[in-house]
Parts: sequence; structure tokens; C-alpha cells
Amino acid sequence: MTPVEAGVLLGATTGTGLVLVVARLRVIHRPTLAVRVLPYLRDVPPLGRARPRDEPSTSPVAAAAGIFGPPLRSTADVVERVLGGAASVRRRLERAALDTTVHDFRIEQVLWGLVGFALVAAYCLLDALSGGGGTISSLLLCLVGFAVGVLARDTWLTSQVTARERKVMAEFPVIAELLALAVAAGESPVAALDRVVRRSGGELSRDLAVVLAAVRTGEPVASAFDGLARSSGLPLVARFAQGVAVAVERGTPLADVLHAQAADVREAGRRELIEVAARKEIFMMVPVVFLVLPVTVLVAFWPGVIGLHLTTP
Repeated sequence: MTPVEAGVLLGATTGTGLVLVVARLRVIHRPTLAVRVLPYLRDVPPLGRARPRDEPSTSPVAAAAGIFGPPLRSTADVVERVLGGAASVRRRLERAALDTTVHDFRIEQVLWGLVGFALVAAYCLLDALSGGGGTISSLLLCLVGFAVGVLARDTWLTSQVTARERKVMAEFPVIAELLALAVAAGESPVAALDRVVRRSGGELSRDLAVVLAAVRTGEPVASAFDGLARSSGLPLVARFAQGVAVAVERGTPLADVLHAQAADVREAGRRELIEVAARKEIFMMVPVVFLVLPVTVLVAFWPGVIGLHLTTP
């Protein structure tokens, strides 16, 4: 590609982008009929009410969908048809406690894919300007960059789920002990749950706050904890919720159940620590073999070598 052709391509791309931005800005700043009329209709129920333009959106996905809505939604639908697994994505979003729908997550995947596409396209453009690379190979590399970006967002979601579950496991023994102390002091399960939720903060506290909100809306305590057991992706938390539900239904001592659950979690944490140490044993030997041992040998034998050089005629 000659410099003239590259300049024409860059100029056309920049001009097209500016035209699209100006056209979209004109549409955004033009208030719709609903935005102008609905504030004066006080008796109209707010169901289906349009979002006011003066309320800023904190989500970049919502902002991108507002500017490039139809192309992003259609591309997200294509990604959904190609990848599938909407149930798995919905389950992981619930486990990560993300207030995002599956369609919004697909839009995020498309945005990540576009970022990867842009990075690879910039590299291919620089390579073409330097005289290397072909059109077909550059296009294939751009498609690969798009696919890598889409899969990277899915992998990041899995890492978010893992990080949140690790936090929940770290908070669980303390929360269980606090619940046990509150119940042993004579409070009811709902009052104990309310006290612990107000006095603590964290991922598990947010889950318990959802359970408390369900109880306050009229749902039975056992049913609310059964819902927590179904939504939780951790076996220990699910067993804790089921134990609380059974204790409330059958009248068994709840404090003993909570103490036993906390002890089980601490024991599981110790076992996991021992297993991690066993798996890392080889890596722990690397500094000993490659750093400590050579220095020890050098300190032990270097004076003798110097002495041999000094005494040898």
C-alpha cells in the first residue's frame, strides 16, 4: 500500500466517523415527545416511562448501546447464537452478584471484541505501511482479535465469580459465629439476621440482606434460606442455608447448627491450605535450589579455593 492510498484510507475513515458522530449528536439533543410531555402528566403510572435525558448513565454499556444501539444489539444476538450457553451465563452473573442481563453481557462481549479488533487492526495498518502483510491475513488477524476479546470477557466473568466466592468463604465463619451468638443470646432468627446484616459488610452480608428482604416481604424463613441455597454456587454456603432452613422448620437448636457450620468452614479452609502447600512444594524448592544452595556452596568452598591459589607455587 502506497502512502497516498494509506492517506486516502485514513481520511475516509476519519471523515465517516465524524459524520456518524455529528449525526448521532443531533439525534441525541433532539428531545422526544415523551420526554417533553410525560413530566406534566402526574397521574400516569411510571411503567414504561422513558428515561429522562438529564439523568446520566453510569454504565458504559448503556452509553454505548444508546449511541450505537441497533448494530451492537444485532451483533450481540449473533454472538448469542454462535456461543449459546445463556443459562450458564445467567448463572454466573447471579453468582458474581452482577446487576446485568445476559443481553447486556453479550453487548459487553461485543465491545471487548471491538477493542481487540481495533488493536489488531492498528497493528496490521502499521505493518501494511511498513511494506509487509497482506489483506487476507490482516482480515483474519482482525477476526481473531475480535474472537479473543469476546472470549476474554467470558473468562473475566469466571474470574469475577471465583473472586467473589473466595471473599464469601473468607467471611463465612465470622458471619456464622455472629449469627450463633445472636441466636444464643435469645434473639429470633430474623432479628439475629437483621443485626448481623446491619453490623457487617461484604459479599455474604449482601446475600443475607436479600434473604432478610424476602423474609420481610412475607416469605417464610425456611423458604428464603432455601432460595439462598439454590442460588449459591458454594456447597458450604448451600449446606449452611439448608441447615438453617431445617433448624427453623423442625425447631432444632440453631446456635449449635451455626457453630458446627463455622467449624466445618474453618476445617475446610485448613485442608485447602494444606493442599495448596502440597501443590506448591516444587515451586517452594526453586529459591532453595537456585539461590540458597549456590550461595552456601560458594561461601563454603571459596576460601579453600583462594587458599589453594595462595599456597600453590
